[in-house]
Amino acid sequence: MRARVVADRDQLGAERRARDGVRITDALLRMPELARARSVLSYCSFRSEFDTARFNAWVLASERHLALPRIDRSQQRLRVHEVASLEDDLVPGVWGIREPNPARCREITLAETDFVLVPGAAFDRRGGRLGYGAGFYDRLLAAAVPDLPCVAAAFSVQCVERVPMDEHDRKMTALVTEIETIAFL
Repeated sequence: MRARVVADRDQLGAERRARDGVRITDALLRMPELARARSVLSYCSFRSEFDTARFNAWVLASERHLALPRIDRSQQRLRVHEVASLEDDLVPGVWGIREPNPARCREITLAETDFVLVPGAAFDRRGGRLGYGAGFYDRLLAAAVPDLPCVAAAFSVQCVERVPMDEHDRKMTALVTEIETIAFL
């Protein structure tokens, strides 16, 4: 499923992904959960993912705190760091994904954030999320308080009938695509 959905996403082409990405970002920026947030955990997109650059820039411009993950390979987990500048504070990390430079960016806990934008390969209409297979976000979100908004942003081609979920997997609060926003209660 993961390989098929990522291949479908890759086939969208850069122009369509850019156009649909603007729609996704606009929908995210209208979310009441984001309006209430003072500290946002996002991510730097890679390959054919929804481009988070505009979203991340908006978070900083709106005087909210922006946190981004860094992969700690020795511990096989994500570490969360507050970022003040998208130009100065990021370095190439694992798989070439831009990550916070730990020498410049203070490490924070997930408990210090009040909105999480979550990446993934596939999503379903029940709040299910299928990651990329390493379990980094599964381990990170397992420690989240139940009412922390965890929002997925993806292209509609990433929506499937049902993703496999284990009892420890965190359901998303909402799924935002270029077509619709689905809230899971």
